[in-house]
Amino acid sequence: MTFPVKTFISSILIIFLFLQCQSDVPEKDPAYRAEIQEWQQKRLASLKKETGWLSLIGLHRLEPGENTIGSASDNAIVIEYDRVPARLGTFILEETGTAAFTSHSDVAVFHDSIQVDNVIAFSDSISPAVLSHKSISWFVIKRGDTYFVRMRDAENPAISALEKIDSYPISESWRIKARLEPYDPPKSIPIDNVVGITSAVPCPGALVFEIDGESYRLDTIDADDQLWLIFADATSGYETYGAGRYLYVDKPDSSGITYIDFNKSYNPPCAFTEFATCPLPPLQNRLSAKITAGEKSTGLYF
Repeated sequence: MTFPVKTFISSILIIFLFLQCQSDVPEKDPAYRAEIQEWQQKRLASLKKETGWLSLIGLHRLEPGENTIGSASDNAIVIEYDRVPARLGTFILEETGTAAFTSHSDVAVFHDSIQVDNVIAFSDSISPAVLSHKSISWFVIKRGDTYFVRMRDAENPAISALEKIDSYPISESWRIKARLEPYDPPKSIPIDNVVGITSAVPCPGALVFEIDGESYRLDTIDADDQLWLIFADATSGYETYGAGRYLYVDKPDSSGITYIDFNKSYNPPCAFTEFATCPLPPLQNRLSAKITAGEKSTGLYF
């Protein structure tokens, strides 16, 4: 049986055209992929630091007056964690917002590597004092008009338990050109957090961009030399963390142009711990598009 010459030539032509088309497809930029992979590695390392979000073991509201703290059930603040002593000490929160801490006589408490019995743990005029006992540390934070004690353990098993963060495949197509539409004058927008506190934050303007020919906009938050985005999209609660994701972008150039790299979208701390006070996306930052880039849900706190 002979193979027709015309069929043979047609086959060769098809193969040639296929190879030609393949050569026209731009190769993935290995430098860009390496950049995102390095960012992902640093992101994981930051979570796993002794002071990272995975170290948290408690978040407790301070009430005005005396607040005893420890693992014993009769404390005002009960830390249900086996490495915390039964009686750690006492916080006294004054009406002025100053919080003083006195350690229990049986517990060695340190501040800046010096053992202390009494210390001003928090006031509006000083940085919060980080106190420690063995691998446990704690300090006071203020959210709105409310004060909390945040607890950490540098040896929390959650640190070693997290080996990776699931993410979408890296795609340079998700690095999207955007234009800043400044608000003149700049305004503040209300941002709720997961503990029910609303704060007004500076918003210099909105980033306007396109996905598949559709125009979208995200209100920004001023973050010194960058802009911070808190957003949700059509993947939120399905493939990505239900309460949205975060993203930093460079401030625009003199023509108002910057790039949103959704490959660097990352989960809020609340995706890894129940002891964070994560800001939530404002209504105007809830996109109808599916942003299939960046970190996926951890499955810990969906």
